[in-house]
Amino acid sequence: MKSHSESYKAAGVDITAGYQAVELMKEHIAKTVTGGVMSAIGGFGGLFELDMTGITKPVLVSGTDGVGTKLKLAFLMDKHDTVGIDCVAMCVNDIICCGAKPLFFLDYIAVGKNFPEKVAAVVSGVADGCVQSGAALIGGETAEMPGFYPEDEYDLAGFAVGVVDKEKMLNPENVKEGDVLIALPSSGVHSNGFSLVRRVFDVEHADITSPVEALGGKSIGETLLTPTKIYVKPMLKLMQEVKVKAVSHITGGGFYENIPRSIPKGLSAKIEKSALRIPPIFSLIAQKGNIPERDMFNTFNMGVGMCVIVAKEDAEKSLALLQAAGEDAYVMGEIVSSDEGVILC
Repeated sequence: MKSHSESYKAAGVDITAGYQAVELMKEHIAKTVTGGVMSAIGGFGGLFELDMTGITKPVLVSGTDGVGTKLKLAFLMDKHDTVGIDCVAMCVNDIICCGAKPLFFLDYIAVGKNFPEKVAAVVSGVADGCVQSGAALIGGETAEMPGFYPEDEYDLAGFAVGVVDKEKMLNPENVKEGDVLIALPSSGVHSNGFSLVRRVFDVEHADITSPVEALGGKSIGETLLTPTKIYVKPMLKLMQEVKVKAVSHITGGGFYENIPRSIPKGLSAKIEKSALRIPPIFSLIAQKGNIPERDMFNTFNMGVGMCVIVAKEDAEKSLALLQAAGEDAYVMGEIVSSDEGVILC
């Protein structure tokens, strides 16, 4: 590659560093290649050939998101190989709520200064997330923006595209009174509420690297950086065997904002608090920040990354299928006639 500009480099943008970063990314990207991938990294567009086998009326489903201020923890811990998983998870976990199988993913990384090894570490996490969800990483963009971001910081976002047969799309209108709510456990805080988390723990000034007994000997920083769990493959297996009525991805807004999105008007999710398996990090956040229970459930996932609604007669089979797929799923409540949206009791 002969492309080089000393003038641009003097202004803070080193295009040769960009080429080096791409070279370092390629080994990570290669492991995400699926049958539909048609393009190599470096072109102007990512190409994907859609396989219509078994699909009568294809509907494309897309989702986009970033990692948010959780990135601040990555900067403080100088650990950059997991936030890419978060970025993929926030997108693919959304589109699986429609019943769609993720096809491909593209990322966008904006940096204050392009450190090729750091960028490649970020992309390695993106690739890991793509492998976990069965999506191909078919392209992306790295933008060096001196003066806009500090040299040692970056932002990360992306989007995923999936496909579902129109006749198999999940429809919340199918939810009825008596249906069962199944919880799929989260891996922790995931990627939401970090502006509050950072304030509670004063992460920029406090010790977040020492072991904490309440967290099983892990540090606060390590616990908070645990990547968002990806539920795609277990959910695809479940939907092949059971008529899933609706799915909620529990993100920002917690239970109160997300679960009602999968329930028709006139019905509510009645959740047994005693059934919930709440990880210690949430108790620590509530105690240290003096945060009311309502706010906790309206901000965080509280240990439930995804809520699946099935008919009562399908609950036992659903639990068995999810557990066989590696999910420690459990029943956390039922659908009742009410206009409250979410009832915690």
